[in-house]
Amino acid sequence: MLASGAVAGALHNRGALRNPNTRAQIEASAATAGWHDGRGGRGGWWRHGNGGYGWVGPLFWPFAYYDVYDYAMWGGDDVPFWGYGYNDIYAGMFTPYDYDGLSGYLPQAASANPAPAATRQAAAPSDQLAQMCGDDSRDIAGLPVDQIQQAIQPNEAQRAALDELANASVKAAQDIRTACPKQIAATAPDRLAAMQTRIEAMKAAVGTVEPPLRKFYDLLSDEQKTRLNALGEDQRKGEAASHKGSTIEQGCGAAQASATAWPAAEIDARVHPTDAQRESLAALQDASAKAVDMLKASCEATDAITPPARLEAAGKRLDVMLQAVKTVRVALDRFYATLSDEQKAQFEAIGPRRTASADQPTFASRHSRHRHGITVAGLIRHFISLAR
Repeated sequence: MLASGAVAGALHNRGALRNPNTRAQIEASAATAGWHDGRGGRGGWWRHGNGGYGWVGPLFWPFAYYDVYDYAMWGGDDVPFWGYGYNDIYAGMFTPYDYDGLSGYLPQAASANPAPAATRQAAAPSDQLAQMCGDDSRDIAGLPVDQIQQAIQPNEAQRAALDELANASVKAAQDIRTACPKQIAATAPDRLAAMQTRIEAMKAAVGTVEPPLRKFYDLLSDEQKTRLNALGEDQRKGEAASHKGSTIEQGCGAAQASATAWPAAEIDARVHPTDAQRESLAALQDASAKAVDMLKASCEATDAITPPARLEAAGKRLDVMLQAVKTVRVALDRFYATLSDEQKAQFEAIGPRRTASADQPTFASRHSRHRHGITVAGLIRHFISLAR
C-alpha cells in the first residue's frame, strides 16, 4: 500500500527528495502500491525511461515542482522533466489501474472497509499521495538560499532579488499543490481533465517564477553567473552515478512513442462500436497521432544554458503539452459521449486488462477479469451509473 514504511519514510526525507533518482524510485514504488496482487511490479507500459512514472494512481506528474525546478536551476541532459509526453496522455486514456488498484490510493480507513462505488469516488486520495502532489513549505519549496549566497556572495540589491525569487518559488509550489486531485478520476475523460488541470497549474507556476528569476540573474556579474552554474554542476555530480546519460532530445523523443500501439483491435472486440461511433473513434485516433507529432516537434535540442532560458524552455514545453492534452481530450469527450454505459465499462477495462496480460499472463489476466466474484467491467458499469 501507499502507506508502506518505505514510501512514507522516503516522502519525509526532504533532503533526499531533491535527488531526481530518489524521486523516481519513490514513484516506482508508489505507482504499483495500489496493486493488491503484485501486478505491475516489474515495470509497466506507462513507466518512464528514468524509472519513474507519469501517473501514480489518480495523480499525474508526481513531484512536478521538483522536476521544473531541477531543470531550470541546475540544467543537465538527463532530467525527469523531459520524460513527460504522449505516453502519459495514452496512460490517461487507458489507465493501468482498475478499481481495486485505485482503492490503494484512498485513505486507509476508506480502503479497509469496501464502500459503495459512489462513496469511493468521493473519497480524497491518501496523505502520502498528497505529499507527492507538492509541498509548499519553505524548507522544501524554497530555493537553497544559503547555498546560493555562499556561492555568489551577493550585494544588497542581489540579496533582495534572491529573497523575492525564493518567495516566488514558494508561491509556485502552492499553485501546483492546488491541482492535487480531490477525488479518484473514474473515467478516461476525467483523467485527461485532471491532467489538463495539473499542467495549467504548472504553467501558472512557471509564470510566477520567471520574472523574479530573470531579474535576479540579470543583476549578477559574469563571475557570479559562473559560480552559480558551477553550483549546478556540483548538484548534478551528486546524481551522476545513477543517471543513464541520455540527452534531452533522446529522453523527450522516447516519451512520445507509446510502448503499446493504439489498441484498435481491443476496442473493436470489447466496445463493438457502431458505424456512427467509428467516425468519432477515428477522430480520436487522429487527434492522438496529432498530439504525438506536436510533442515530437517540441523535443528539438535547445541552447538554453542559463536558468532563465531553461525556465522559458520548460514553459514552452508545457504549452505544447497542454495543447496536446486539449486536442485529445476534445476528441475523447465526443467519442465517450456516444457510448452506452456498457460500452464505457468495456472501454475502461482495456487498460487494466492489457497490463495484467503483459505482467502475469496466466494468473493476473484471470484475476483482473474476476475478483471476489465481481467483474471489473461490472464494477465500472455500476460506478458510472451511480455517478450519472
